[in-house]
Formats: sequence, C-alpha cells, structure tokens
Amino acid sequence: MQPLSDPGTLERPLFFDGQQLYAEDLQGLEAHHRALRWLHNRSLHQPGVGNGLAVSGRRGEREVRIQPGYALDAAGRELLLGEPLTEPVPPVAGEPDGSPAYFDLTLCYPSDDDLEETETRDGVCAPRGAVRLRERPVLCWARLRPDTSGALRPVDDAQRLALEEGRVIALARAGILDCRLSADLSATLRRTARPTERPRIVCGTGPVDWKEWHAVAGDDDSALLGLRAEVSTGARGFRATPCYTARVDGRRPLVFPGEKDEPDVVLLDGPAYVQDATPGQFQCHVPLLVYAGALAGLPDELIPNARRQWQVTWYAIEE
Repeated sequence: MQPLSDPGTLERPLFFDGQQLYAEDLQGLEAHHRALRWLHNRSLHQPGVGNGLAVSGRRGEREVRIQPGYALDAAGRELLLGEPLTEPVPPVAGEPDGSPAYFDLTLCYPSDDDLEETETRDGVCAPRGAVRLRERPVLCWARLRPDTSGALRPVDDAQRLALEEGRVIALARAGILDCRLSADLSATLRRTARPTERPRIVCGTGPVDWKEWHAVAGDDDSALLGLRAEVSTGARGFRATPCYTARVDGRRPLVFPGEKDEPDVVLLDGPAYVQDATPGQFQCHVPLLVYAGALAGLPDELIPNARRQWQVTWYAIEE
C-alpha cells in the first residue's frame, strides 16, 4: 500500500463479535497503521540516513562493507538493515580513457517481489502461504558520468530521478579501476533524515535550457527583452519557498559578426533576477542590451551558445 497524502481518505478497520475475518481484513488493519506511520515520517523528516549504515572500503579492495542502520525515503518508508552486509564492487575496468569509473552505492525500499518469505504455513482447506516477509532494503550501484558542467550524474535517467526525488538514498561514492576501488570510499554525498536547523542556506550551479524572453509571454511579435530559463531546485528539499538570488556565469561579451559591411553586434547582459519562485524551482530572467551594431532579433547562434557557455549560479535562504 502506498502512503496517502491525505490522511482523511484512510478507512479504519473495525471488528465485531461473531464477524468472520479474512486475511485482507487483518492486512487492511496493518496497512492503515503503516500509511499513518509513513505520513508521520515524511511530514517530520526528510529523505536520508537516520543512523548507522556506515559504508567502508579501502583503496585496492574488491568489496565494500555496509553496517546495520536506518534510513527514510521520500515516501516516509523505513529502510532498515538489521545485519552487516558485504557488497562486491562493480566488475568494470574503468573509463575508456583509463580513468576510474564512478558509482554511487544506493539503498531503496523493496518491492513486494523482492521480499523474502521467512515463514510459511499450511492453511485450513487452503494451500500453504507466507505468514512472514523480511523487508530488507535493496542495495544497488548507480553508474555515474560527468554532465556538461563536469558534475557526476547517474547515466540511467530513472536512477537520476529517483535520487533527486529521494526515493533512493545514496550511501557512498566509489571510483573503480581494474575491478578494484581506486580510492577510499567517499561518504560526503550522504544526507541526514534529521531536518536541518533554520535558517538554511543552500547554493547550486549548472547549465540550463535558455529560451527567448519576450515582453508578452507567448506573443512572437512582442518586444524581445533577453533570455530566460527554468532552474530546478527540487533536489534540495525546500519545505517553503526560499529567498533566491541568481547570477549568470560564462563568457562575456557576446560578439556576433555583422552582415556584409555592417559592424559586429555586441550584446551585454544585464543583472539576472528571479521570478515565479516555488520550493522546487524559479525562473531566471536575463535582459540583453545592444552595445554596438544593429539588431533586429536574436542571432541564430545565441541560444545554442548560451546553452553551451552560460550557466546559472544561485543560492537560497530558507527561513
């Protein structure tokens, strides 16, 4: 049963003397309390490690060791590891250029198909069935590669989204060379399930998808003011809309050759500012000014060049 966003939709099971009970009645009672517990967890905590789950691995080793511990995912589900585990490192030689291949060791809540049946019983006039399941979390290595900004991101889009949304918890990062750890494991990427003390200050930087910014949205004939981009901050887990500040980093000025005997066009960008801010994103607007030459519209090369050379650096303060 998935956790419900509205506890008012829950139905509390009741029983009466003489009622004939079925397995689904008792399972419904357990699901009711589990849904309320998950709602409590995600209302008061954030996805991350609650305690334990220490991961160790030294340079040159072929396996890593995970200690018992407890974590929560974005749905409020408990990831409880009750005994130490040993996990082999991915059997890869490295990247084609000879550098280490990087992986994140992640932990996620198991699906029903992944649960181990630890006890079964014969039914009365019914086939044998499971009466106990072991909810051991699932360990998985996520392959990483650098994006356009040089930051390491999961190659698989589904894994990247699950990590950003907190459905999967990252425990450690490993570099692999010749099927061995190229360095000691790094745990700097771990997040705690305990909410941080406010005010909270967070920063970020990265490439964005620049688009034309017109005076009237959606009107191609309106005045062209500059560039705009949507910046996602959902992975930072803000509970309320923070106070964002943004700037644009990249090559300046933007110079485009003029046609025939006309002078080159030089574009200067004005101060970036934030609009339409929410806890998970904001719009970054950048005005463009013509310093020299004549300009009827944006050069065709501007948008591709801006997407390639300009990135947004921002910081946010959550009260």
